[in-house]
Amino acid sequence: MAFSQIEPFGSHVDDLRAGTLASMLANINRNTKVAPEPFGVLDFIPWNDGYAQASEAAPILLDDPEDQSALIESMMFPKRE
Repeated sequence: MAFSQIEPFGSHVDDLRAGTLASMLANINRNTKVAPEPFGVLDFIPWNDGYAQASEAAPILLDDPEDQSALIESMMFPKRE
């Protein structure tokens, strides 16, 4: 126990290390006009509370099936015109 206080180890620390690398790569390749705020370490860790709240968002359902299809297509392929 004393050693883990000096040098933390375990799966949570491993996830933080992986999140550090993922956030660094994402910030290197980030479009500052689209995402002005830099990514943080916890943005890439699934067990983070913010991730759980974001994944519980309600679906967007439109009345018109054509509009629904257009919305899905624009979200999946944003650069198509």
